[in-house]
Amino acid sequence: MSKTSKFGAYLVFFAALLWATDAPFRLHLTQNFSSNFIVLAEHFFDTIIILPVLFLNRGEMKRLSARHWLAIAVIAVGGSALASVAFTQAFHYVNPSVAILLQKLQPLIVIGLAATFLHEQLRARFWLWAVVALAGAYMISFPHLIPQTFAGETLNPNLVGVGFALVAVLLWGLSTVLGKYALGTVSFKVMTSLRFVLAFVFLAILNVAQKTLPPLSSVTPKDWLFLLAIAVTSGVVSLFIYYRGLQYTKASVATLAELGFPLGAVIVNAIFLKIILQPWQIVGMVVLLLAVFQLGRVNASDTIDQASLSLAD
Repeated sequence: MSKTSKFGAYLVFFAALLWATDAPFRLHLTQNFSSNFIVLAEHFFDTIIILPVLFLNRGEMKRLSARHWLAIAVIAVGGSALASVAFTQAFHYVNPSVAILLQKLQPLIVIGLAATFLHEQLRARFWLWAVVALAGAYMISFPHLIPQTFAGETLNPNLVGVGFALVAVLLWGLSTVLGKYALGTVSFKVMTSLRFVLAFVFLAILNVAQKTLPPLSSVTPKDWLFLLAIAVTSGVVSLFIYYRGLQYTKASVATLAELGFPLGAVIVNAIFLKIILQPWQIVGMVVLLLAVFQLGRVNASDTIDQASLSLAD
């Protein structure tokens, strides 16, 4: 890996650490507001900050083809809006650390999507560690190892929360692959700006359609401060850093660097929220970390082999 690639991976890792800082604020806000409104308010602040940047670099948008616009729209609606809503909604049902640790499945999803869209070949070792990763995720999701899907006629809250978290992980994984694709045409500044602006428009429509906008009088100064904190630290600042790093990093490497998010979040939750994981969840975290580490080695090995084949040809 070149020095530039290493530098990019460090930026992605640092951005992922910043994502971990919002859990205490987000948990507080979910006590009084819908997930739709929380994410809309975040994107409102992000859009105000980002609009001057988009205006100054508006000429770059002429380079975008229909496919690029589609990719950015999926990133904005899926990765920025719906994934954030699903992730925030998961906090209503499960221990926030569970939702965050499930993010460790993202490398598996990104590598799988890369294989689907880029036709990369996945060897037997990949599927072996994929099964191990799923086993680790299972232990994290169900600390008592046996999921109870129904209690009477009501869906078990833990299962619902895990479902929301996994939806968020899938959308974020897709966004990593599509983001790398779009960054081949526009700068990280325009990529970040378009993501926030398009997501804000979608979220505004969603809130109006679902009537999830609360009376502004019910939002306290403390709530606005928390929303601003989320928007700045885990929003616009972190994504500027993230897309800057992604420009110089392969998607498969970037998704491993993003593990800074769940690792940092567990520390934040333990310090500020006093949330301690159950023993089996800790075991699951170790198993999942091992699986993701091995998947990274498998991916790196396959990349070297493919490069050797290309030189031989």
